[in-house]
Amino acid sequence: MALPRGIAFFETAIGEVGIAWSDEGVVGVELPRDGEAQTRSRLASRFPVAAPMSPPGPIDEAIRRITALLEGEADDLAEIAIDVASAPPLHRRIWEIARGIPPGATRAYGDIAAELGDKGLSREVGQAMGRNPCPIIVPCHRVLAAGGAIGGFSAYGGVTTKRRLLAIESALAQGEPDLFR
Repeated sequence: MALPRGIAFFETAIGEVGIAWSDEGVVGVELPRDGEAQTRSRLASRFPVAAPMSPPGPIDEAIRRITALLEGEADDLAEIAIDVASAPPLHRRIWEIARGIPPGATRAYGDIAAELGDKGLSREVGQAMGRNPCPIIVPCHRVLAAGGAIGGFSAYGGVTTKRRLLAIESALAQGEPDLFR
């Protein structure tokens, strides 16, 4: 991972989201906390050398697309560059697979482990999802436990936030209005 350069905050249908970036891409996303001050504090503590600034073009486009997804537009965000080079190679591969899950769809930890070539890697898939620095862009909320159980979610709000994101995307996939506006 290149040195984080900037951070910015933006309003979405679920609250204020924070984003941090390097010259290579997005290094972190902070989903809404109990209030803007908590969201801002958490992102600043994750990236203490990054300065608040106006986002450059590619990051501004990422913000626009994240906001649109959370407002009801179907977008997999797969082309948004992320900078996760310092993460373990297995985690990077798992996140790459997760980025291929379209809005409104889900996959099980075991399905991703099988795609990696070893169903025994399900626990590692869960660990990678729990360490995902870029939720929404790497859609860890679309990865479920066996049998369709919701599983965990490490972003603030836990499974409540995960259910909310899945509900927004399910409404997208089914052409239903967003119930969270």
